[in-house]
Amino acid sequence: MSPNHSETITLSDADVESNGAHPPPFSKEKSGEPPRSPDDHQVQLEPADDPKNLPIWRKWLAVLVISVSSLCATFASSVASATETGLAQDLHTTHEVTILSISLFVLGLGTGPLFVGPLSELYGRNVIYRTSYVLFFAFTWPTAFPPHIAVFLVFRFITGLCGAAFLSVAGGSVSDLFDNHHVANPMAVYTISPFIGPVVGPLISGFIVQNTDWRWCYRVLLIWQFVQAVLLFVCVPETYVPAILKRKAKKLRKTTGDEQYYAPLERQEHSLFHMILFSCSTPFKLLLHDRMALALDIWSALLLGILYLAFQAYPIIFTEVHGFNVQSTGLTFLGIGLGMVLALCSQPYWNGLVRREAIKNNGHPPPEARLVIAQLGGILAPLGLFIMAFTTYKHVHWIAPVIGSIPFGAGILFIFTGVFTYLVTAYRPIAASAMAANSALRTMFAAVFPLFAGAMYHRLGTVGATALLAGLCTVMAPLPFIFYRIGARLRAKSRFAVP
Repeated sequence: MSPNHSETITLSDADVESNGAHPPPFSKEKSGEPPRSPDDHQVQLEPADDPKNLPIWRKWLAVLVISVSSLCATFASSVASATETGLAQDLHTTHEVTILSISLFVLGLGTGPLFVGPLSELYGRNVIYRTSYVLFFAFTWPTAFPPHIAVFLVFRFITGLCGAAFLSVAGGSVSDLFDNHHVANPMAVYTISPFIGPVVGPLISGFIVQNTDWRWCYRVLLIWQFVQAVLLFVCVPETYVPAILKRKAKKLRKTTGDEQYYAPLERQEHSLFHMILFSCSTPFKLLLHDRMALALDIWSALLLGILYLAFQAYPIIFTEVHGFNVQSTGLTFLGIGLGMVLALCSQPYWNGLVRREAIKNNGHPPPEARLVIAQLGGILAPLGLFIMAFTTYKHVHWIAPVIGSIPFGAGILFIFTGVFTYLVTAYRPIAASAMAANSALRTMFAAVFPLFAGAMYHRLGTVGATALLAGLCTVMAPLPFIFYRIGARLRAKSRFAVP
């Protein structure tokens, strides 16, 4: 799988991969010229076909629709957090079983990219977006009107699978639309959206559950999905260059009657089965044979696991200790969201830092330059958790742990940004597989952590349990500092990384 066809998740402007090379413009045959050779019938990209040449408003509209669609997909993962009590009562099950509504959805989000990535390379991005979102909308209906808990859980997993396209394909669309000098800001908007989604979920569902039936959480989700599906059909053009050329070749064959016109994608050697096999096997080979990638993936997985664990921990901290109701508990997630937004606002500084490193290195900054932002995140995340841990006592004002969650939220975004961009640049030949390995491990942790959160917090207490999580983050914090110093040596020895 070529890195030119892989998703690039990055907030910088120097390492975003363009999905599909731009060959020389195609020129029409003039009268009197000799007949075409077979290669002359290969369709080329003209400026009018290039998605980078779309009007700026059209490109930003597409980015915003894609980003909000991604936010909606991850919002759906955490919207279930406030519905667990009503779900257990109405479907006659236990609270532990209802937690699976989050875990199974997240597992679907992690499994889906292994399949939709290769599909998008054969059929383009738009058909994946539209098909997956229509299915996402259709399969949410059984979760809004569930006859049985088994039906509800099965369709939660299926809807997670359908929503995964926006975590594995959408980043490529953003880099399709903007050149390397202008991609940083739109990529930043897209990158934060899947992390804001889980924070917004309990905030909105808390208000709904407090004031009406829990089923309205999924009914509101259905309305949002329908609106996004319409916008995807209307506002998002095809941006994948090989798919654009394939469509152009088909049009030329129809209008000219010459069946020799073709696009490179139509003569691709690898089958879909081979591409899916490669997509599924290479990420696990990377985890088994590359310790640096494994360490960074475990670090980011731990953080996402803690974020999803918070959906069980916050009700214990704020409902049981401070006596909050459901909607007030949902509002406490604003601290994490505020931290992420503040971290996003600092992006121009980090872009400038990478540009300075590029100047020092003849326009090619080393991949380790991407880890500087993760160094700050490695400090902020455990610091925020320690503040939260030692301010969860009942006699301490409730605002204190919310304030502590702000540096934690900022640290999450800084770490994810640094790790994602490092993986894409350091493992550029298999960038898609490097991100798939990270995604698989992250979603595994995010699915499992909520399952033991309640038992851990009731056994260790709010202080001990949160301090334990902070301690784990502290153990992982030296990683960006270590790899910043020795990453080049480790890459030189790796069979997967660029030297």
